[in-house]
Amino acid sequence: MTQSIIGIPACTKFIAGYVQHATPARYGASLIAASNAIPILIPPEGEQMRGLLDRLDGIMFNGSPSNVAPLRYGADFDATPDAHDPERDATTIPLILAALDRGIPVLCICRGMQELNVALGGTLFQEVHLQPGRMDHRSGEGEHRFAVKHEVTLSGELARISGAETIQVNSLHGQAIDQLAAGLVVEGTAPDGTIEAVRVEGAKNFAIAVQWHPEWEVTHFPDRKRLFNAFGDACAAYRQSRDSV
Repeated sequence: MTQSIIGIPACTKFIAGYVQHATPARYGASLIAASNAIPILIPPEGEQMRGLLDRLDGIMFNGSPSNVAPLRYGADFDATPDAHDPERDATTIPLILAALDRGIPVLCICRGMQELNVALGGTLFQEVHLQPGRMDHRSGEGEHRFAVKHEVTLSGELARISGAETIQVNSLHGQAIDQLAAGLVVEGTAPDGTIEAVRVEGAKNFAIAVQWHPEWEVTHFPDRKRLFNAFGDACAAYRQSRDSV
């Protein structure tokens, strides 16, 4: 079977004094392992990257240590001024809108979910752990930070895909959805009410976002593997329909 080509937006990194474009290897590895796909990095070079959509079968908007700049959703206060990647913002937000318009399958993870909400007009809590009644969704250091941390209650399409109404997830985010964008449907919540998963209502194709990191040990957890399988199936179907035109 021909493998799908799935784009992964890269982040801007300063390594050894030079600007480089990179992302953790686990994202590409998860697509290879569970989505029958060939991953390709999308450099953060702005709106011109939309030209890649003619050659992609899907996009996974991945996580990152950086946060979406508050100006992108109209906030004056910036709680994390040293944790932004304006080049990525300028690339991913136009890509999300263009991919949804074309009906290209989209899977958003962590920062990717926040990008989706902002792209469609929503806002973010910049420090969700400081909100009354909210838990601390951040992690510690080292690989143990990907350990299961709390339960998420699922509904709708994501519950069907995952084969469960509750799952256990890891948690590595300091920001989260505040005002939900029009057109998004909540399909996952944490015990404290934090939105953990959304679906684009009326999307032309697969368009799901999760706040946790299902790419971590993707084949070891049935719900994570099923999510990546479903995304891979949608990308394969999109490729076939495009090639048949």
